[in-house]
Amino acid sequence: MGSNVKEWTELTRYQTPSWMKQAKFGIYTHWGVYSVPAFGPNVSWYPYKMYQEGTDQFAYHCRTYGHPSKVGYKDLIPFFTGEKFDADEWAELFQKAGARFAGPVAEHHDGFSMWDSRVNAWNSAKMGPGRDVVGELEHAVRRRGMHYMTAFHHAENWKFYPHWVKEYDTSDPKYAGLYGEPHNVDWGSDKRYIPEPIRWGATTDGAIDTQWLAQDLPSEEFQVKWFIKLKEVIDAYHPDYIWFDFGLTFINDLYQRKFLTYYQEEARKNHQDVAISYKWNHLPTGAGIIDLEQGRFDKATYHDWITDTTIDAGEAWGYMRDASYKSAKSLIHYLMDNVSKNGYLLLNVGPKPDGSIPEEAKSVLLKMGDWLGINGEAVYGTIPWRAAEEGPTKMTASGAFCEMDEVEYTERDIRYTMKDNILYATALGKLKEQVVLNHILPMVYADEIESIIILGENKPLNWKTEGNKLIIEIREGGVNEIANVLKITRKNIFK
Repeated sequence: MGSNVKEWTELTRYQTPSWMKQAKFGIYTHWGVYSVPAFGPNVSWYPYKMYQEGTDQFAYHCRTYGHPSKVGYKDLIPFFTGEKFDADEWAELFQKAGARFAGPVAEHHDGFSMWDSRVNAWNSAKMGPGRDVVGELEHAVRRRGMHYMTAFHHAENWKFYPHWVKEYDTSDPKYAGLYGEPHNVDWGSDKRYIPEPIRWGATTDGAIDTQWLAQDLPSEEFQVKWFIKLKEVIDAYHPDYIWFDFGLTFINDLYQRKFLTYYQEEARKNHQDVAISYKWNHLPTGAGIIDLEQGRFDKATYHDWITDTTIDAGEAWGYMRDASYKSAKSLIHYLMDNVSKNGYLLLNVGPKPDGSIPEEAKSVLLKMGDWLGINGEAVYGTIPWRAAEEGPTKMTASGAFCEMDEVEYTERDIRYTMKDNILYATALGKLKEQVVLNHILPMVYADEIESIIILGENKPLNWKTEGNKLIIEIREGGVNEIANVLKITRKNIFK
């Protein structure tokens, strides 16, 4: 099996495809059986928490459906109806939001595949909606000129359910296709929650319970199935981008290399440029793009990277009743900060169990699209300027999960991008009478500046220099409450 598998010396020659460098912004969806209870936080972890006595999810499940020994997670599948699911409606909304790539979580930790799988009978085409969600979205997304992505969390399925608890359906081998095969657990003497890095999985407060660390590593049978699921999706839907969650760290080196070899070879045969992303050090450096969940870097980086975050206020990660939502302003600021520092943004949206997208999410997405419709040239196809930013407001943390320490930007906070002979200085707020830029001169000669306008207004602005300060007069305009882009066009003075 391993004779045709490439070594890391070949697999770490990854180059981010030009389409992703151009696109910058994508949308994906957490939609699955966990959308039925819609109870959080982190609704996609409901199937894990509902079997953990003492959690809010366990109590909710008992009140709403019955004790987990009587009503298991599998018994929620008939309520995952998807009768309002319209792939074209989703794709059109994502396109209007300004996304240039989009797609679904193909399988979450819960083991329920969202495509017509031959290896997993527990899938959306045979149960629940009775629809090949991955396939329908692939056609709808591509029809609108966007690139197609799929996200995979299925490596975590090995550790997700308490199959050793005999009173639960998770221990019944006939449900192993959904819950995972039984395997050994060595509890030792401590069953309490213990502090560990959040990258190991598990709870919203940054701790994990011992059931994760006590379990055996995945069997070869599990990893074969892990690979075959990926192969099915690659063969049938040819995703341009595959995103991985933290469970990739549990997959053996051989199967990681087997996947990457297959994906790269299939892409080459199809004349397709593909991207992958992973978290922390779960693949060797150079094997793909680093993903920072709910975080970003505080400085520009020499390598590109991507953030995955969620349109809700940060705790739902799927459809959760009574969830609050981020503002379009905060998400645009997030996007501009990322792009200025050599990053991209992947935004999650959580549809309801009937397949409709919550109105609150629609509203935010359309507002983002309105802003990008005017100012998108400062985003798409740009590269970072020699300076990423200036202004008084500084991030208080950097890396994954630093979103919890979010700051409020002002019009004095500037994010720089560039394209050919144009510099873009995006002020993260409504402009006042004057804008002072400290990072243009002397890297740009004053004589090079041909014109300065505000995108969407297109009236030439007066400007002057004082030492290394470029001072731009804002007589009128610059009134967008989200952000205003100053477009600085340069000319060649050495012809």
